[in-house]
Amino acid sequence: MGRAKLVILAAGGTGGHLFPAEALSHALRAQGVRVVLMTDPRGAEFAGDFPADAVIPVPSATPSGLPLLGKIRVALEVGKGVLAARRIVKDLKPGLLVGFGGYPTVPPVLGASLGGTKTMVHEQNAVVGRANRFLSGWVDTVATGFAEVGGLSEKAQAKCRHVGNPVRPAVVAAASPYPWAGDDIFHLLVFGGSQGARIMADILPPAIQLLTPAERARLFITQQARQEDDGRVSGMYESLGVRAEIAPFFKDLPARMAKAHLVIGRSGASTVAELTVIGRPSILVPLPGALDQDQAANAAFLESRGAAVRILQPDFTPRRLASELSTLLAQPAHLTVMAENAKSAGIPDAADRLARLVIEVAGF
Repeated sequence: MGRAKLVILAAGGTGGHLFPAEALSHALRAQGVRVVLMTDPRGAEFAGDFPADAVIPVPSATPSGLPLLGKIRVALEVGKGVLAARRIVKDLKPGLLVGFGGYPTVPPVLGASLGGTKTMVHEQNAVVGRANRFLSGWVDTVATGFAEVGGLSEKAQAKCRHVGNPVRPAVVAAASPYPWAGDDIFHLLVFGGSQGARIMADILPPAIQLLTPAERARLFITQQARQEDDGRVSGMYESLGVRAEIAPFFKDLPARMAKAHLVIGRSGASTVAELTVIGRPSILVPLPGALDQDQAANAAFLESRGAAVRILQPDFTPRRLASELSTLLAQPAHLTVMAENAKSAGIPDAADRLARLVIEVAGF
């Protein structure tokens, strides 16, 4: 109980892991708890605005898909990271270290655990990722974004505490009643993240072309597209007489999500959490090829709640998408129900819930 109120967060370079860590950091600092971020060198490049006293890079590497020699090199790099993390944790003496999944969190969690510091992981997805599955045997507590998480051992399930997926304050602020989608302009928001923008650029325009002129006349499309795809996507919408705004990145995505009548995107944990907190219907296309099929499970959760249409990527064709859009455009009342169903699955105070759990486990 005499430890300083300091918590180390360990999160890798992707937004899916850094966003919930950032939301937790805001909540902890509001409670007077100091925060230090431990990340891999790549993550440190993206963490310039992260709300923490310090950002400390620790060596890490990913073994996926590597030959034996590559895996040996990865093991040596991870070993270096574990030793470095153990030294840092010993110096800083945090009450708890919290990992957010992905391989960059393995050295910090192992280093802290081996040094006798309490540890926790937060699993954002409906199926546990491989890094967190491995770490679940080492940590004191497993915080979860979904009430049920597949892939955990019975022993790990006994450590689980459901808190939801923390979202950024901008997402909570954007939550608003669903805009009526009757005869007015129908706002369609399309984004795919770093690994999905290309397929959206390939499928959306030809799908819109298959709609009737009357359906197209109602649309205003806001779409994330890579710079190299911007011209052809904009050009096709223009030739179809469809109003659209195309950009590689939208800083105010939560506000645009709140304005949308329908969202089309991938089903990463952060996207699903934001859709439920803001309360918007969606067509979700899980990222294929993921070893854990986490996005497929996330999308299945929203589909089971009547909040989303899930389309697996092999089935995500212009004809299938046009059919779904045509059906939804004609059913504003159904879209409103989908929005309400999404909202009912949301946990807007997940960051505060996780902060309370962190403080409890740390013994502050």
